[in-house]
Amino acid sequence: MKWPQNKKLVNQSLPRLSPGGSSYSPFLRQLKIFGITLKLIFSLWWDKNLGNNSSRRRHRLAKWLVKNILELGPTFIKIGQALSTRADLIPIEYIEEFSQLQDRVPPFGSDLAIAAIEQELGKPISILFAQFNPTPIAAASLGQVHKARLHTGEDVVVKVQRPGLAKLFNLDFEILHRLVRWLNRFIKSIRKFNLEAIYREFFELLYLEIDYIHEGKNADRFRDNFQSYQRVNVPKVYWQYTTSKILTLEYLPGIKIDDRLALEANKIDTQEVIQLGITCYLKQLLEDGFFQSDPHPGNMAVSQRGDIIFYDFGTMAEVKTIAKDQMVKTFFAVLKNDTDEVVETLIYMGLIEPVADMTPVKRMIAFMLEEFRDKPVDVRAFEQITDEVYSIFEQQPFRLPPQMTFIVKSLTTLDGIARALDPQYNLLAAAQPFLKQIAFSQQQGGMLGVFAKQTKDFIQYKFKQPNRTQLSIMRLESRLDLGELQVKVKAVESERSLKQIQLGIKSLIYTCLSGFSLLSGSVLLVGQLKGVAIALFCFAIFWFILLLRSLTSMAMTEKMYKMAQK
Repeated sequence: MKWPQNKKLVNQSLPRLSPGGSSYSPFLRQLKIFGITLKLIFSLWWDKNLGNNSSRRRHRLAKWLVKNILELGPTFIKIGQALSTRADLIPIEYIEEFSQLQDRVPPFGSDLAIAAIEQELGKPISILFAQFNPTPIAAASLGQVHKARLHTGEDVVVKVQRPGLAKLFNLDFEILHRLVRWLNRFIKSIRKFNLEAIYREFFELLYLEIDYIHEGKNADRFRDNFQSYQRVNVPKVYWQYTTSKILTLEYLPGIKIDDRLALEANKIDTQEVIQLGITCYLKQLLEDGFFQSDPHPGNMAVSQRGDIIFYDFGTMAEVKTIAKDQMVKTFFAVLKNDTDEVVETLIYMGLIEPVADMTPVKRMIAFMLEEFRDKPVDVRAFEQITDEVYSIFEQQPFRLPPQMTFIVKSLTTLDGIARALDPQYNLLAAAQPFLKQIAFSQQQGGMLGVFAKQTKDFIQYKFKQPNRTQLSIMRLESRLDLGELQVKVKAVESERSLKQIQLGIKSLIYTCLSGFSLLSGSVLLVGQLKGVAIALFCFAIFWFILLLRSLTSMAMTEKMYKMAQK
């Protein structure tokens, strides 16, 4: 959640969130959620059958879904934000639309915020604070932030949870559980995604995020981890003004971290900001094993001195830390494009679940090393491995742990921030200060030897690089070993015949369905059941339209074939 801002918070075109969960009727809310889900499933099925699966159509459907997510409120906004990280599983058009949910949440009324503060802290607002700004300086799906001043003179920010949020989560928790069971029961193809586990995992994290005491403890732990870093600022928690629904923190204003013009206007070196940001994140991930899983530009700022300020510690993640010599080895494994070494490290950290056949996983890691090692992290590149990911799900029940998706999201976001400051930046160059710090650490005398050995091996690796012909042969061998090379034999005549047979079978099915619906409707119309009869007539029209489309496709295919024969 971003503090140092004064821009307009509310997009007037958006629906205002309900202030409390108690205003929702459980039956009507379930009806709305199931209705939106069914409409989405039907739209996807309809587009698939009509062949209308263009990027423009997917964008339109994604926009419709985002609109409904905003109307459904905080629970579904958080789901949308979580899905915005899954470029490996959902189309890029949905990723782009879901990513906009971050800054499109209107605040709730200041009177409700003040009432919540007074109720939680047990005193009038005038006794608690010398000054309190009723206009929020930031708003998010779970709460909003107000600036205040204590009677002792310190400037603070007060984070207030949306009233009725826990009740709403409890209601949505039950409804979504019914929805997951319903989907598993009626859509067999969706079972391989293990929605039950994903659902429970999501709500566990969500309930932790709305516990502000937990967030305050995260902030204290994060600040302790960076005590020796003079250029990293983490706000102090004022525990006497903090409860599970109210969080009071030190006010640390700054410049938005990706605002290049503002940073340059304040004579702040953007290269130093990039290096410091990358170093901070590598320390969190590799040394502390405790990292901010949502480092978007609203959660990071830069002070007038060029120090980085971190905000919002509700979404922290933990991974198994690795020894410093392992960090160096892994770093050089990335430089050398050593897939096996990288996969072993990821398994050790718990970021990849080991399975019987690791070939598809190694193929994915090799692809990411090749694509993202020296280039910007572009989520569109994930489209190239979509088929690979789906084949993994078909072959074996494999799912990346949530920490891995957090890391991918974080790296993508950090890469975007760095490129906003310097389009020519290089991740490996920015990581060098952290690597030097590890190599010359006084705590481990042998680390310099490890670093020197890895450097020597890397130089030898560079000198032994094969020429283009040898490289092409090696890539061919690698693809053969991984089972990646596929030989496709096309029989044009057979393909045409099979396509015509498929269209013929479809036409026959649509003819039977439209005829059956028409006949049944006529019988029921005679039996005075007009409502059901009209519904069946509508179905008959629907199947007839599909029949006409199928017949048209058959005719066009035959015509194109005859033209090709001439």
